[in-house]
Amino acid sequence: MLVYNIHAGKDAQAADNLQRVASIVRDSDADIVLLQEVDRGTTRSGNVDQVERLRSLTGFHAAFGKTLDYQGGQYGIAVLTRWTISSDTLIHLPVEPPQHRSGVSYEPRGALRVAVESPAGRIHVLNTHIDASREDTYRMQEARTVIAIADTLRRGTGVVLVGGDLNSEPKSAVIGQFNAAGWRDNWTKCGNGSGFSYPADVPVKRIDYLLTSGEMRCAKASVIETQASDHRPVLFELILPLKARR
Repeated sequence: MLVYNIHAGKDAQAADNLQRVASIVRDSDADIVLLQEVDRGTTRSGNVDQVERLRSLTGFHAAFGKTLDYQGGQYGIAVLTRWTISSDTLIHLPVEPPQHRSGVSYEPRGALRVAVESPAGRIHVLNTHIDASREDTYRMQEARTVIAIADTLRRGTGVVLVGGDLNSEPKSAVIGQFNAAGWRDNWTKCGNGSGFSYPADVPVKRIDYLLTSGEMRCAKASVIETQASDHRPVLFELILPLKARR
C-alpha cells in the first residue's frame, strides 16, 4: 500500500510531473494507493483530469473525492487500486469556526471512503488530507470525524485501513487521538529509519500515515527516495488477518 501526496502532479521544483508519479505507483507494486492533492481540469494542471490520466497510465481502478472547486476544475483526494471498487463516497469534515485560508477563501477537508474488493475479501479504505494550520485546532476536529467514520466501518465486515497526509508529527495530539481510539501508526511497528517524508528534497517531518486496528499487521514500511512531488511516498507491506482471507 502506498500513501502519497502528489502536489497536484508537480515535482519538488513545481514542474509538471504526472508521468513520473504514475511510474512510482507502478514500480512500487502497491495494490492500493492513497493520493492527496489531486486536480481534475484545473488551470494549474493544464486542464488535465489527473485521475483519468493516472488511471490510464497505471491500469488501476480509481475513485476521486472533490473537496474544493478550484481554478475552473476540481481539487481533492483519490484512491487507485488494481482491484475492483464497489463503492466510494467523499465525506466532508466540518470544523468550527470555519477556517479561512487566505483572508476570504475556505478550503474544506474531506475523507474519501472506498470499498475495494480484493482477492482476500473486502477492504474499506479511508483516505484523508487534513488541515495544515500551525495549531491543532482544526486537525483535532477533523481527526475526530475521521475516527468516527473508521470506527463505524470496523464494526462491520472486512478490513479497515485509514491513511493519508495528516499534517501531524507522531507525538502530536492528533496522532495521540488516533492511537487512543485503537488506530495504530504502522510506521512504529515495521518502519525502517525516521519515516520522514516532507519536504521531498531534505525531509524533516513524518506526516504521511497508514493506520490500522485489530489483527491487521505491518510487515515492512519504507520511504521512497524521490522528488517527483514535494512529499516522498511511503510504502507499506501489510499482512491480512486470517479471518479476512478466503
